[in-house]
Amino acid sequence: MTKVLPKYRNSMIAIGLAMALTACDQGAPTAAQGQAPRATAVESVILHTQPVEITDKLPGRTSAYRVAEVRPQVAGIIVKRLFKEGSKVEKGDVLYQIDPASYEATLDSAKADLVSAQATLQKAKLQAERYKDLVKNRAISEQDYEDAEATYRASLASVMAAKAAVKTAQINLDYTQIKAPISGRIGKSFVTEGALVTASQTDYLASIQQIDPLYVDLSQPSNAVLKLRQKAKNEEMKLSGIKLTLDDGTKIDQPATLQFADVSVDESTGTVSLRALLPNEDNTLLPGLYVRAAVPVDYIEKAILVPQAAVSRDATGTAHVKIVNSENKVEDRSITTTRVIGTNWLVTDGLKEGDQVIVSGLQKIGVGSLVDAKQIDKQ
Repeated sequence: MTKVLPKYRNSMIAIGLAMALTACDQGAPTAAQGQAPRATAVESVILHTQPVEITDKLPGRTSAYRVAEVRPQVAGIIVKRLFKEGSKVEKGDVLYQIDPASYEATLDSAKADLVSAQATLQKAKLQAERYKDLVKNRAISEQDYEDAEATYRASLASVMAAKAAVKTAQINLDYTQIKAPISGRIGKSFVTEGALVTASQTDYLASIQQIDPLYVDLSQPSNAVLKLRQKAKNEEMKLSGIKLTLDDGTKIDQPATLQFADVSVDESTGTVSLRALLPNEDNTLLPGLYVRAAVPVDYIEKAILVPQAAVSRDATGTAHVKIVNSENKVEDRSITTTRVIGTNWLVTDGLKEGDQVIVSGLQKIGVGSLVDAKQIDKQ
C-alpha cells in the first residue's frame, strides 16, 4: 500500500482548488455576455393631428332680452289688479284697471258734439248748394254765396275737430286698462287697488322682463378682440357657439351666439364689451346670474396635443418630452407649448404626427434606455 506524504497531499489539494477557481473565472464572462439587455416597461401615446378650437375664459352676467316698466298714461284710481306677481304675461294682457267712469262720460260728450257738428255741416252744405244756383241766376249777391261757402267749410272743420275729440276720448278710455307692452315675466306690483296714479308720475307700477332668450354681457381684452377681427378678415373662421357655465361649475346646455362687440374700448379697464344671445326656453335661467364663458377665438385644423404628464421642464423653463425612436430607445425632445387645452399641452414646435411620446414610467428611464412601450389611448 502506497502512502502519501502529508506535505505532498496538501500541495495536490491546493493545485486542484486553484484550477477550479481559474475555470470559474474564465466561464463567468461567457455567461454574462450571453444575456441580452433588459427593456424597461413604459406607457406611450402615438401623436395624431386633430382639429382644435381655442377659447378664452371670460366672466359675464345674464340680462333680460327686453325690459318694460309699466306706467299709467291717464290719471285715476286703480280699481283692480288683474295679474299674479311673478307670472308670465302676454303682450296686450290687461294688468290694471283704472276707474273708467269719468272717461266714459267724456267720450259720450265728444260723441254728442260730433253729432251736433255733423248736423250743422249738413245744413251748411245744403245752403251752400242752393246759393250756388241762385248766384248764377243773380237771385242773390256774390257776398251771400261766399258767406254760405265759408259757413260750410267752417262746419266741415268742426266735424273733423269733433271726430278728433271722440278719438282722443276713446284713447283715454282705453288707457284706463293698463296693458302689458311686451310678453314676459312680470315682477312685484308697487301699487294696490285704491291707489291714485297719474300720467306724469316717474314711479312705475310693475316691471316685465322677457327672459327667453337672455343676453350674456362679457368683457374681453381689447388686444384679443383686435386679433380675432384681423384673423376673421384674413381667413375663414370656423368658430362654434359660446359655451357657458354657472359660478358653481354647472354647465349650461345651450350655447350662446355672439351678437356684437362694442365699437369702443373702456379706458379704465382696456376691455371691449361683448354681447351674446342665450336661448332660455324653459325660463330656468334668470337675469343677473354670474356666468363663465368659453369664447372661441381661434381654430386650428391640424393641432398636436401632448398629455401634461409627458412634459417636463428644465432649469431654463424649456419644455421636454421623451420619445421612443425606431430602435425602441429613448430620445429627449425639446418642444414649444402655448396653452393648456383640457389635460393636454398644445404643441406648436418640436413634435409631428406619428411621434411616440412616453407618458408613464419616466422616472425609470434615461436617454438611450431600451424600453418596451405599451401604447395607450390619449385622453
